[in-house]
Amino acid sequence: MEPTDARSGLTFSRPTDESLLVHLSGRWTVEQGLPSAAEVAKQVESDPRIRRVAVDTEALTDWDSCLLTFLVKVSKSCSERSVVLDEEGFPQGVSRLLALATAVPEREGARKKETPEGFFTRVGKSTLETLESTQEMLTFVGEATLAFLKFLAGKASFRRSDLGLIIQECGYRALPIVSIISLLVGMILGFLGAIQLRMFGAEIYVADLVGIGMVRMMSPIMTGIIMAGRTGAAFAAQLGTMQVNEEIDALETLGISPMEFLVVPRMVALILMMPLLGIYADLVGILGGVIVGVGMMDISFAEYATQTRGAVTLTHFWIGVFQSVVFGVLVALAGCLRGMQCGRSASAVGDATTSAVVTGIVAIIVATAIITFVCNVLGI
Repeated sequence: MEPTDARSGLTFSRPTDESLLVHLSGRWTVEQGLPSAAEVAKQVESDPRIRRVAVDTEALTDWDSCLLTFLVKVSKSCSERSVVLDEEGFPQGVSRLLALATAVPEREGARKKETPEGFFTRVGKSTLETLESTQEMLTFVGEATLAFLKFLAGKASFRRSDLGLIIQECGYRALPIVSIISLLVGMILGFLGAIQLRMFGAEIYVADLVGIGMVRMMSPIMTGIIMAGRTGAAFAAQLGTMQVNEEIDALETLGISPMEFLVVPRMVALILMMPLLGIYADLVGILGGVIVGVGMMDISFAEYATQTRGAVTLTHFWIGVFQSVVFGVLVALAGCLRGMQCGRSASAVGDATTSAVVTGIVAIIVATAIITFVCNVLGI
């Protein structure tokens, strides 16, 4: 008998010239470590006369799947070398387990072979996905419009308490972040204007720049982006979680329209709150310009206020209010759309939230470009 691996209890002997006897002893478990089947293959290769391999397990005290893995590898190695593996010495039950593991070989072609897609295939799939997404979006917008019209007619079914809570969430709870952003944006516009206008001795026109810029453009845009990242994401997460928990399916089963019960209150809340937040952002942004103009330049508060009052007209004000209403609708639709499209997993909720923010911000920028172009054509 020639020991080769004392730690794993693996030794060999040669009863005859054509046979090799493998002696297994001790504990063959995962905790002890997997013995090397390469030792058996090395013994078989060392003598080409070996045509039979037997296994002696009388000294084996304990075993688990580690032994099965070892014997499977030995069997495969023997098959490759046309050597017979004698299973008479296997422990009770091992032969049945090995037979069960190898009873049904893997069918050829059972595994899916990945083939690279061609360029036109990818373009076609992307086009179909875009068309399907566009169709879903238009369908959602149409259903939301009909539900909103039912709300105006007093026929929409939703809870008034939910509307109040959403208005509260979209309203005064958003004031701190809107205040900080608007004040900083107003100060930034004042700084930029002061640097350039000081070269021409026209510092007083900082009031015009900040006033018109905030009221007509910056306040609605910044408020819309803030609400897209704050409220639009919250809408998507809420509806996405309801989709995962099958609460929306339950509403449909009860005959309650999810568009009226869930989407309409959120649209109404943002339509009501966005103009008010936009007006508040106008005031805070102008205050930021006052801080820069009065604190850093030789402009009195009275002069700054008079210049601002002369520069900012009702036309600028109403254009800003109109943009705020449009942005409120877009943010609500983006958040609710992505929430309703959410999948049935936890990761899908995160994807829906991210998509809602991106969709809302892109929609705001596109709407701003369209409104600006229309105002330029109309001369207002």
